[in-house]
Amino acid sequence: MSETFILVGVTIILAWGYDFINGVNDCANAIATTVSTRALKPYQAVLMAAVFNTLGAFVTTAVAKTIGKGIVDPAEINLWILIFALVGAIVWSGSCSYLGIPISVTHAMVGGLMGAAAAAFGIGTWQWAGIQKVLIAMVVSPVAGFVIGHIFMVGILWLSRRAVPRKAHKFFRVSQIFSAAGMAFSHGSNDAQNAMGVITAALVIGGFQTEFHVPVWVILGSALFMGLGTQLGGWRIIRTMGSRMVRLQPSHGFSAETSSALVIFVNSWLGAPISTTQVIATAIMGVGATENINAVRWALARRIVITWFLTIPGAAAISAVCYYFMHYLFGVA
Repeated sequence: MSETFILVGVTIILAWGYDFINGVNDCANAIATTVSTRALKPYQAVLMAAVFNTLGAFVTTAVAKTIGKGIVDPAEINLWILIFALVGAIVWSGSCSYLGIPISVTHAMVGGLMGAAAAAFGIGTWQWAGIQKVLIAMVVSPVAGFVIGHIFMVGILWLSRRAVPRKAHKFFRVSQIFSAAGMAFSHGSNDAQNAMGVITAALVIGGFQTEFHVPVWVILGSALFMGLGTQLGGWRIIRTMGSRMVRLQPSHGFSAETSSALVIFVNSWLGAPISTTQVIATAIMGVGATENINAVRWALARRIVITWFLTIPGAAAISAVCYYFMHYLFGVA
């Protein structure tokens, strides 16, 4: 068995481990508001999220291409860099998930790739066009989530101003099932592609593919492990997003999920890897602020935002340290 075959296998295992962490942290966002408002029972929400995440993953592979060959120069990348990038992303994301802090698992992957590549060959390997796309989306998408969520909620409040509260509550509880499905679908169209991009890059580097094309088995495997992560470990994130930041009602959840799904899906078509955590969190803030600015627990929101900005450098630092450790102690390339 060749070393290349083993390294590709390790990369695939780590990538699907990363997908599991993604499910624990990011994918929980797709169902957090639905579970918190009791529109769906937890097991129903998890099953729905898994199905629509899988369907969303088949819509486009533009984000996978950005991750796989748009962050680091493909001519300079090797399997060890991919492995160390995944280790950095997994350690950072797993630690934050354990603490119940919603972060951008996407940005952890971007940081991991940048850190490992810089440690191996210097920052000249960075693809600034792709990194710029990530950074612009990092700023614009959360703002869009807040603004669109706020406007959407204001519109709903105006349209339902004369509605019977009990009937309106029932209507939005049912409607939230569809908005949550849309959120899960859009999440699959963006976040599920991170591991796909890395695995496909590994297959190309290892000589198992001649061009960058995401195989169906990679899409299915990535979606499966993301669903498992949601089912087995996403409940701390669900509590943080669904009740600790803002006390949500079904109309709030519907507005936050619908506006988030729109923002995420647009970025997926543009090939911009974004943080679904940032989008849904700021949408929740925007929705909560429509009725009472103090309804948002701004101290918790501030803590989450600080963690977002630390994610890329944090994951990059872990990946770089891993590379230096393995390179100088064991002589890996």
